[in-house]
Amino acid sequence: MIAAGRVKVNNAPVTKMGVLVDPKIDIISIDGIPISSPAQKRAYLLYKPANIICSAKDPEKRRTVFELIPAEIAAGLHTAGRLDYDAEGLIILTNDGDLTHHLTHPGGHVSKVYLVRMKKKLEKSELSKFRSGVDIDGVQTLPAEISEVQTDNRKEHWYRIVLREGRKNQLKRMAQSLGNEARKIIRVQIGPIKMMERMKPASFRRLKKFEIDTLKRT
Repeated sequence: MIAAGRVKVNNAPVTKMGVLVDPKIDIISIDGIPISSPAQKRAYLLYKPANIICSAKDPEKRRTVFELIPAEIAAGLHTAGRLDYDAEGLIILTNDGDLTHHLTHPGGHVSKVYLVRMKKKLEKSELSKFRSGVDIDGVQTLPAEISEVQTDNRKEHWYRIVLREGRKNQLKRMAQSLGNEARKIIRVQIGPIKMMERMKPASFRRLKKFEIDTLKRT
């Protein structure tokens, strides 16, 4: 049955003998029919460092978020959404399909909060464009919330931006449309889940059930 490709683990065909599985985590099926209990729903909040990709594998051999957590925890997980390669901040890893659908469905409009360092200070008219939406490839973005963040370094221009959609490289492209450049992007909040001060790049924690339930209601 294994040699014929009829056996799958986590929906991936198994053709080698002696594959080790964890019945508490892995879903084993024969001819598409599960023979093990469904995996326990899990979700983790990870602080993705910059220059790490959100995919499980990368043809260019770059590091992935799944290399930042122990293999026994990463088994069966996927990313609920994405974060640009050169951006850093919060990303959710889970095996909960309902949670992923809720966070990534275009109609969900789950808010995500970013701290963004711009090359140049934004004028009032440019702030208004952010708030009303800018044109990207002929499609206007949803209105965004934006406010300036005061820092001790007057040469740096930081902004707090709230988006309710997730187009590829959206913040960078919104800045470019206004003749500016987003030089650093940090996601600090997904829905009601905020980044704690003690979280450092590559750190992670398991989300509690009430946090997952709150995310699904957001």
